[in-house]
Amino acid sequence: MKTSRLEAFSDGVIAILITIMVLELKVPHGVDLNTLQPMIPVFLSYVLSYIYLGIYWNNHHHMLHVTEHVTGSMLWANLHLLFWLSLVPFVTHWMGENPFAPLPTALYGGVLLLAAIAYFLLQGAIIRSQGPQSLLKRALGDDIKGKISPLLYALAIGLAFVQTWLAWAVYALVALIWLVPDRRIEKALQK
Repeated sequence: MKTSRLEAFSDGVIAILITIMVLELKVPHGVDLNTLQPMIPVFLSYVLSYIYLGIYWNNHHHMLHVTEHVTGSMLWANLHLLFWLSLVPFVTHWMGENPFAPLPTALYGGVLLLAAIAYFLLQGAIIRSQGPQSLLKRALGDDIKGKISPLLYALAIGLAFVQTWLAWAVYALVALIWLVPDRRIEKALQK
């Protein structure tokens, strides 16, 4: 199977997830700025999750761009990733509605952690299929960002039960680490 079909399906799912998230933003009942104030945590959690879904979409696109063909294990690994990403709207809304509650904040991190693991498994399925000399394997190299992100998520999950604002800060830090598109694949394609 060509990668274009897998990429189109994943693009559609991610677009739907972003749409679901924005529909959770409720219009305030009032016309002054004070009516927006209670929505700030909801909006900030939406922005953070929008960025995360954008990061996954961007890096998923780059990864599939260097993938020659799709196998059954890649399809299942991709569905596994999309499953965890499909929970992002739920945990985003729960955390936004309860911004300083430990459990929603920790569960948000749990979904991010499991999505990161699923992405790592998808990368592994692609590399196993394409071989250790594949363009993806060469492009990833040591994959420091990919290895440190799950550790930071685990730290943030623990911090959620100590200081929730620190957990939010770690989630934002990981997003900042990944915000710039992963240029390793682009560089590998140019060689």
